[in-house]
Amino acid sequence: MQTNLTSGSPNFNRTMARLAIPIVLQNLVTTAVSSADVIMLGFISQDALAAGSLASQIMFILNLVYAGISSGTVMLAAQYWGRQDTQTIEQIMGIGMRLSILVSAAFFILACFSPSLLMRIFTNEERIIATGIPYLRVVSFSYLFMSISQVYLCTMRAIERVIFATAANGSALVLNILLNAVFIFGLFGAPRLGIMGVALATSISRGVELLICLLDNVSARIIRFRLRTLWMKNKVLSSDFLKYSLPAFGNEIVWGVAFSMYSVIMGHLGSDMVAANAVVVVARNLGTVACFGIANAGAILLGKSIGAGHTETVKADASRFCRLTLIAGILGGIVIFLLKPLFLQMADLTPAAQGYLNIMLLINMYYVVGQAMNSAVICGVFRSGGDSRWGFICDTIDMWGYAVPLGFIAAFVLKLPPMWVYFLICTDEFVKIPFVYKHYKSYKWLKNITREFV
Repeated sequence: MQTNLTSGSPNFNRTMARLAIPIVLQNLVTTAVSSADVIMLGFISQDALAAGSLASQIMFILNLVYAGISSGTVMLAAQYWGRQDTQTIEQIMGIGMRLSILVSAAFFILACFSPSLLMRIFTNEERIIATGIPYLRVVSFSYLFMSISQVYLCTMRAIERVIFATAANGSALVLNILLNAVFIFGLFGAPRLGIMGVALATSISRGVELLICLLDNVSARIIRFRLRTLWMKNKVLSSDFLKYSLPAFGNEIVWGVAFSMYSVIMGHLGSDMVAANAVVVVARNLGTVACFGIANAGAILLGKSIGAGHTETVKADASRFCRLTLIAGILGGIVIFLLKPLFLQMADLTPAAQGYLNIMLLINMYYVVGQAMNSAVICGVFRSGGDSRWGFICDTIDMWGYAVPLGFIAAFVLKLPPMWVYFLICTDEFVKIPFVYKHYKSYKWLKNITREFV
C-alpha cells in the first residue's frame, strides 16, 4: 500500500529526532571547543587570539575537504543503506579514505614545513605571523589522524550509527577542551605552552579519536573498514563517487575558500577586526548548531528513503525538513541575541574590537537564518538525491561573482569603514535564496543513484 504523498513518512519526526539529536549534541561540543579556544587564548593576549583565529583557517579549509569527501560518501552510502548493500558501502568508504589520506598528507607537509608561507596568506602583521607559526607546525599532525577518522565516522552516520559517531567525536572534543586548559595555563605541572598548547591539545585529542575508531572497527559487525578497500578497483563505483563527490568537494572548497577570503579582507583591516571576528564565528556556530544537525540528519533520512525506493514520501518529508530548519534558524538568531552580553565578555578585547563585535553580533542574528536554510537545502535535500552539482554552480557564482569581489572593492577600493565591509559581505546568503527555492520546487534533485552490483 502506498503512503499518501502529502503525508510523508509516518515516523518522520521520530526518526529525524533519533538522527538529529546526537548530531546536534556533537555540533554543540564542537562549538564548545571553539569557544574554549577563544576564551583561553583571549586570556593570553589579543595577538594570540588573532594568530590562533587566522592559523585555524588552514584547519577550516581542510575540514571543508573532509566535508566534501564526506558528502560524497554519505550521498552514496545512505542510498545503498536503504538497499542494505553493505559490501558496496565498504567500498565507498575505501574510496573516500584514499582521497582523504592523499589530501591530508599534502596539508601536513605545507603546515609542518612552510607555516610562514601559509600565515602570510591571511595577514601581513609580523607579530601575528610569528605567533601562528608554532601553532601550525604542531597542529599539522592532527591532519593525518583526521584523514582516517572523519571518513570512518561519516560512514557510520550514513548507516545510522549516529550515537557511536557522536560519542567518538564528542569524547575527543571534550578531551581537547581539558588539554587546552592544561597546556595553555600549565595546570598539574605541565609547561605553559600558550597558543602552542592549543595545537598540542588538538593533535592529541584527534589521535585519541582515531584510536576509538580503530578499536570500534575491530569489533564492527555491519560495516568494517578493510585495508584492501583502499586499493580495490571498481571503476563504476569509483566513477559514481567522483561524479557525486567532486561537485560537493568543489562546493565546499568554493564556499570555504570564499569564507577564508573574508578573513583575508578582515585580516588586512587590523587585529581589532580579526579578534572580533574570532568571537563572532563562535556565536554564528552556536546559532546554526541545531540547523546543521537537522541538515545532516535530513540528508541521511531522505537519502535512505530514495535508495529504498520510497520516493512517494520524499517530497513531503523534504518540506517538513525545511520547515524544521527554518524554525531552528530563527531560534538560532534569538540565541545570539540573548547571549550577546556573554559574547562581548568572552575575551579581553580592546574598546575598538568590542565595538566591532557588538555590531557583528547584531548582523549575525539574521544572517544565521539565511545560512541555515541555504545549507540545509543545498547540502541536505539536494545531496540526498545526488544533486551536488547545482549547489557547486550556485555557490561559485554567489561567492566569487558577488560576495568576494564586493568585499575587496568595499575594503580596498572604496575604503569603506570595516563594519560596512562586513555588512556587505553578509548579504551573500540572501542573494541566492530565490534561486535555491526555485530549484527545490523543480524536484530535479530527486534521483535514485544506486546500481546493482553482482
